[in-house]
Parts: sequence; C-alpha cells; structure tokens
Amino acid sequence: MKSKKWGALLLSPLLAAGVFSVYSTPNQTFAAISTSDTSMQAESGHFTGQTLQRTQFGQVQGYRDQANRALVWQGIPYAASTAGAQRWKAPSDPAPWSGVLDATKPGSVAIQASGSETVGTEDALNLDIYRPDHTKEKLPVIVYIHGGNNQTGKSTEITGNSMVNDTNAVFVSVNYRLGPLGFNPLPALKTGTDEENSGNYALLDIAKSLDWVKANIEQFGGDPDNVTVAGFSAGGRDVMAMLISPLFEGKFDKAISFSGGMTIADEDASAKTFAKAIAPLAVADGKKATEQEAYDWLLTTGSDVRDYLYAVPAEKLAKLMSGAGIRMSVFPHLYADGTVLPKEGFDTKNYNDVPLLMLTGANEFSLFGRYDAYFAKNVADNSINTDHNVMAKYNFINKYGGELYGLFNVQDSAQKMFGSYGADIYGMQIDFGSDAYVSGSDMSPLGAFHGVFVPLLSPGNTNYESIVGSAYDLPGAVDLGKTFRKYISNFVRSGDPNGGGLTQWKTWTPQNALNGESMLILDANRRKAISYLSSPEFTYEQVLAAMRADRTISEADKAELISKVLNGRWFSGKLDQRFGNPSLWVK
Repeated sequence: MKSKKWGALLLSPLLAAGVFSVYSTPNQTFAAISTSDTSMQAESGHFTGQTLQRTQFGQVQGYRDQANRALVWQGIPYAASTAGAQRWKAPSDPAPWSGVLDATKPGSVAIQASGSETVGTEDALNLDIYRPDHTKEKLPVIVYIHGGNNQTGKSTEITGNSMVNDTNAVFVSVNYRLGPLGFNPLPALKTGTDEENSGNYALLDIAKSLDWVKANIEQFGGDPDNVTVAGFSAGGRDVMAMLISPLFEGKFDKAISFSGGMTIADEDASAKTFAKAIAPLAVADGKKATEQEAYDWLLTTGSDVRDYLYAVPAEKLAKLMSGAGIRMSVFPHLYADGTVLPKEGFDTKNYNDVPLLMLTGANEFSLFGRYDAYFAKNVADNSINTDHNVMAKYNFINKYGGELYGLFNVQDSAQKMFGSYGADIYGMQIDFGSDAYVSGSDMSPLGAFHGVFVPLLSPGNTNYESIVGSAYDLPGAVDLGKTFRKYISNFVRSGDPNGGGLTQWKTWTPQNALNGESMLILDANRRKAISYLSSPEFTYEQVLAAMRADRTISEADKAELISKVLNGRWFSGKLDQRFGNPSLWVK
C-alpha cells in the first residue's frame, strides 16, 4: 500500500479515542495496541463482531459503516510487493507485522494508465472485505474480480457496504496486477516455475487471493468452504478462465460471470504484439537502432532482454497497449500455455465444474460503440443524438454488436460447455434501460449497457451516474434490484438461485433453449420488477445474415462500421472471418 503521513490519516474512531498509537513503514501504516485496552484484541478462530481482527500475517483495524450496517476492512495485503526482482514472479506471502494494520482506507491500486498519466503502484496486491454488522458466522463468501480489460480498474469498482445485508454474505474485492505487468508472454521472461512461465501473472495473483481467503475469511465470519468467485467484464472472463485452469481446482465452490465470455489468446502471436509495443521504448533507451531490430531482439530468450525488461520503469510499461477497447488483438492476455490454462483453451473437456451463473445485458455494446473513436466528433457536437444519419449508424452497431456480445457472454459459452460440464449452468439477461418512459432520456439511448447490473447489485453505486440519470431511483428499478439480489443471495448460499416469491429459473440446457426457457430475463416497469423465462431469438449466424440484409444505412457505411468499429472485439471472431477483417488472435 502507499505510504501514509500522519497528517493525511483519516483516523478511525479507535485511533481518535487514543486506543492506538500510530507508526509507519514505507509501505504500510500500523497502529500499535495500547496496553490500556486488551479487550479489543481479535480472537483466533471466532468472529467477534469487532472491527479489529486477526489474520495469519497480523492484526487489521477496519471500521464500522453505521449508515449501511456493515463492517469494512480495506487494503489488506494478501501477497508481497511485486516490484523489483518480483515483477514477473509468482506472488509470495506478505511479511508478517507485529502492530495493527490500518485497514480503514482503500489500498493502493495496481499501476495502470489513466488518460495520459499513470496511477497506482507495483505494491498493490491487497483486498477489501465487507460483511453485515452482526455476529453471525459461516456466511457465504463472494470474491469479486474487477473489470477493465485486465489493464485498468480497482477493487472499489464495486463496494460491498450496501449489498452485504441483502445477500447476508461476506464480500471480498481484489486488486491484482494489470496490463503488461499482469500478463506478459515474452520468451526472455520464461526462467521461473511453469506457472510463472505461463505469463498469466494476474491469474497467479487471483489464485493467491483465494488461498488467503481460504486461510483467513473465517476470522471475518465467512465460510471458507462456501466461496463464490465473481467477476465483471475482464474479471468475468477471468472467472471463465478459472473454470478451465488446473491451478484453480478446489479454490472456489461457485462462479458468477457478469458479462464475461470465453476468450483465450495464442501465446506466440501475443508475444509478437508485446514485442511490437515495447520496441519503441527499446529504441528510445538505445538498445537497438530501429524498431524492427528491437522487435526481433525482444522475441529472443537472452538475459540481456530479460535484464532490460526488468529495468523498464513500470510507468512506461503501464501505458503500453492502452485503449484496447475490448480488442484482444491490441492487448492479448489469458494465454493457453498448457499449465495455468490448457493448450486447447475452452475446447477442453476438463472443467472445475461448480454451479455457474452467467449474465449479460441486452445492449452490451452500446457504451463501447458510443465512445469509440469513430463517433468521437459526433458525441462532442451531440450529432449522435440529432443527426439521423449518425443515429442510424450508431443504432446499427448498437443493435448487432449488442446481440453478438450478448450471445458471447452467455449462450455461446453455455453451448460449448454443456456436454463436458457437470454442474448446473444458469443464464440471465437484463433488459432494463431501453424504454425511455421507464428509464428516462439519459439511459434509454444506451439501454441495458455493459455494467447495467452494477447499480442493481450495489445500490447507490455512482459509477454510471452521469449516463443513467435517475433511472435506478424509480420504484420499478428499486424492486428490480431487490429481486436481483435475492437471486444472487440464493445462488451464493446453495448454488441454486431459486427461492420463495421468485420466478422459477431453469438451468441452461439445449432442450430448455429450444423450449424458449434457457434464460431468466429481468426488466422493470415504472412500478415493479418483471421476470420471465426466454431464449435468444437469434443465433450468431442469423445475426451476421441480418447485418448483410440490413438497409437502414448505406453499404459503404456498413462496411466501414464492420471494419472499424465492430472489428477485433472479444465477441467478433466469427464476424471478422465472415467480413474479411484482420484475424482475431484467440482460440
């Protein structure tokens, strides 16, 4: 975590009351327990309902969120720093501490690009814990992996304060290595263990965090034998990757993929992309005279390449390959290395088959399309909302991109897995957002966008406030959130989302898909939630055929949108093949 100065501390009530004295190390802030109050000591093996708790590496001081009736601990290290010689190594245990770690503020985030700058640090393997403010134990545990294309993001993308009572669960959110520091397939780095040589360092971090949860969550009232991994967007794809990874066998008991889907990168092709991205740095640093020479050099196994890569400042590496826009070809990751992820990728027959819930929004591509560089001028001058030609082009990519992305997130994955997957699979689609009468003029152009579930799971979440207006304040949306959280609560408790007062949710099977009952649809009118069973009304091939037949825009505009906006995305492999776009390097 970042260094913290005394004057910058937002002291917890216990610190302010003089129960603790404070001292700092370069990376952590600790509070030493005063001998005048030993009653606050954490008890080993039993949840006390206090904000001071013991982990295997030392004690941590959290805080009580009285408004939400929650207990919170943030920035707890689950592994040591990955800076310096540990940069591209498997995570190791953090050093034990003898004082009390101040866990009342968010921990450092992983170093990442933020506009033209970088934020964060290489010392960011930490996690946050939220639980209801009562003393009940053996609560189900949700371990959440944030999104951001595995290049950006932070554990506080979703906070658990406002949801842990509705789900009656412990919510853990994880920071992990990102960008070229979290994934790197260059051959010169392959001098460690088989896991390290995979290049999938972010997955090693997530596995380490699950080990920490297994060993420590009982101290926070969680059940180490009832752990659900959940992730959004890239985090959802990481969850899907965990289902095929031998490394994750036995580390979790259920899985939720929010807008995830199956994507695996080809390792050799990925190394070439990395070499091309780093080559200009090598030229600027005087390692080679031309980018071609640097590119060829970076693909070798020499120790000189390895030494150079370790010497490149993290700030420079974090900026590389940014702006990928869910294009694996720009920032390839999740390598089918044969150890962490099988060579055959999602064509494997061997799954960590736990109950699985997959979710998609009905309009998953709306945000990516609207904020693609292609429409930047139209967003700036608002012609995307006023010019009928521009609106028609946006509607084209929004409609077909959303349909393809939605199939990718649930239907395509379920079809691929079904024959080899031994546990129940549940599919959900959220439709809320497209009806302007219900959701308002701010949200309706985007519909059920990528992330539509977030304010339903975490009431009061402000991530999308600027684009949804007051849509989630309507009684119907509030009721939808309650319904959604009931399903999630039931699922993380038992592996079955069904319960009293809820529409019966059937598992995904080919027969249920044929019967129009393979997915639960969630929506709302202005007064209440709406839920029913359905199945996609189209296949991937039918969507591509409909695109060819579409006459709402000119053929020239259509070709341009397919090659410049819809191309190369996580979900567009078959589209790129059909329309002759450059091949997407995925399996």
